[in-house]
Amino acid sequence: MSTDVTAKTPAPAPPGKEGSASGGGLLALMLDGMRRNMRQYGMLMALGLIVVLFAVWSDGDLLLPRNVSNLVLQNSYILILAIGMMLVIIAGHIDLSVGSLTAFVGATAAVLMVNHDLSWPLAVILCLAIGAAAGAVQGFFIAYLGIPSFIVTLAGMLLFRGLTEIFLKGQTLGPFPKDLQKIANGFLPEVGPNTNYHNLTLLLGIALIAFVVYQEVRDRKRQQEFALDVPPVKLFLLKLVALVAAILVVTLLLASYKGAPIVLLILGVLVVGFGYLMRNAVIGRHIYAIGGNLPAAKLSGVKDKKVTFLVFLNMGMLAALAGLVFAARFNAASPKAGLNFELEAIAASFIGGASMSGGVGTVLGAIIGGLVLGVLNNGMNLVGIGTDWQQVIKGAVLLAAVGFDVWNKRRVGS
Repeated sequence: MSTDVTAKTPAPAPPGKEGSASGGGLLALMLDGMRRNMRQYGMLMALGLIVVLFAVWSDGDLLLPRNVSNLVLQNSYILILAIGMMLVIIAGHIDLSVGSLTAFVGATAAVLMVNHDLSWPLAVILCLAIGAAAGAVQGFFIAYLGIPSFIVTLAGMLLFRGLTEIFLKGQTLGPFPKDLQKIANGFLPEVGPNTNYHNLTLLLGIALIAFVVYQEVRDRKRQQEFALDVPPVKLFLLKLVALVAAILVVTLLLASYKGAPIVLLILGVLVVGFGYLMRNAVIGRHIYAIGGNLPAAKLSGVKDKKVTFLVFLNMGMLAALAGLVFAARFNAASPKAGLNFELEAIAASFIGGASMSGGVGTVLGAIIGGLVLGVLNNGMNLVGIGTDWQQVIKGAVLLAAVGFDVWNKRRVGS
């Protein structure tokens, strides 16, 4: 009899499953989901905490519509670089030349448009082609000649910086055409009736909310179809609410000033395009494969040399785009442009979830990492923290992000 009773006694629910849900409710679900999705939610939470901290510390100045708009404009070129750098790091490489290449492309654009009166659309196309060619040359040395990316791009950093000095003869060159300046500093035009808000920005915000909700629901269904681990429903809904609220707040802030900056649309196209490429396209899976396990990727038929070549070609083109945006924003090309941009892009990638060993990271993570750095810079300037302490704090944040990656790997592996 005793044996029968024991057999019918239900086993206690394992931690993190039904037991945690009934005992701790939504809080238990949140904690359990965050533990199992630490990399996904960690930086989002960090960004939210940093925004709240500096919003309170600056007496609300951080979230003034004008400051939010400036935050986008000031960090646009770093965010563009961070997208390309994330792909490079996922593939298991590094690129130290992007800051110098950014300056070189800006100098080339200035020489073409200011000294030779070339029309700005043609100059932009030529500069993007030059950036792609520079990335392709570096990619050839890395992929097909087997020279480590650190060495090749370090040489590129010195070479492009020297060429920038030669092109500009040590002087600042400008101004750029007004239409080109609008790409970096301009805003979407006002349309529709007077609503005290920028109508087109409101419409774009609503469209973005719909897209994000659709994408999140679609991704969750696909993960379930493949029997992958997904967060609990309550945590998933909480995440959706938080994303929608964040997009709505930013949309209203931008719409109450001058509207969405044009460069924000460029960033949006890049994020959606590269996000789709990394999630759904074959080339994206191959980039993850060669960064995660190169020997296994080769055995699976992945053309690792071609993929590496294309990754650096893409990085060169994005560096050229960032160079054009930076030069147009300041209306001049300078020999000192792009200093430390490569470090900012690398830091944004690692803060956004990239792994030192490759094979891990997302395009959205690069944007989040770049925003963390951007909000830190902007917030510290608003509250009067000196540049010396700013460098210390940003270095500590980068070290904490990489340390978190190492800790998370050990935790998962144990």
